Amino acid sequence: MGFSVSTYAVRGVLVDTAFHDVRADLGAWIGANKPDGAIVTHHHEDHAGNVEFLAARGVPLWIAPETLAKVRSPESILWYRRWCWGAQAPLTSPVTPFAHPSLELIHTPGHSSEHHVVWDAERETVFGADLFLGVKVRVTHPWPREDVRAQIASIRKVAALKPKRYFDGHRGLVPDAVAQLTAKADWTEDTVGEIDALIDRGLDDREIVKSLFGGEDRWSLVTNYDYSRRNYVGSVRGTHAGR
Repeated sequence: MGFSVSTYAVRGVLVDTAFHDVRADLGAWIGANKPDGAIVTHHHEDHAGNVEFLAARGVPLWIAPETLAKVRSPESILWYRRWCWGAQAPLTSPVTPFAHPSLELIHTPGHSSEHHVVWDAERETVFGADLFLGVKVRVTHPWPREDVRAQIASIRKVAALKPKRYFDGHRGLVPDAVAQLTAKADWTEDTVGEIDALIDRGLDDREIVKSLFGGEDRWSLVTNYDYSRRNYVGSVRGTHAGR
């Protein structure tokens, strides 16, 4: 489908576990490198697809309680996600807890309610998972699985750290990270404000998508609107009353 996702190794630690269909490659890397542990940023199958695979091999895990609950009972995913990444096996093996003194986990909800980024303060480096993805991202999964309004605060929180290096889960090293994170937060905030104004005028979600974004894109059709601009507007609408 033209997507890629990265699992990073830093200070002898894995950041995320990759997707299920590359478990053989991951297993070979684990055998050769013997990491001290792995961090799971959130429950989506392209980042947490091999949690059970690692736990069964005794690799210690840092995993938030909400993420732990979600990977023990993975959500049902549509065909396009299953075809692209593979379906993750539920976590059934015991988990050995893990933490690293030089790595901090920062809660950054929005993309998912339990999304975290990894902050290496000494090296001024962030491993951002799915926080960034791009400046003008106009598609999301349905509300309340994604909260566009919450993303703004999370992005600004990470930009305030002023990282010198930022590694995105899908885009690799992001150049000039603070400027790009700030641009994303600003653009998202402005876009949410425009959607709020159109909601107040009484437009429905399809009308707002057409007015603001020029209609849907091909990924909306491919995913049967599971990942769509309509969902982006719906996420803003879902938090509109309490804005």
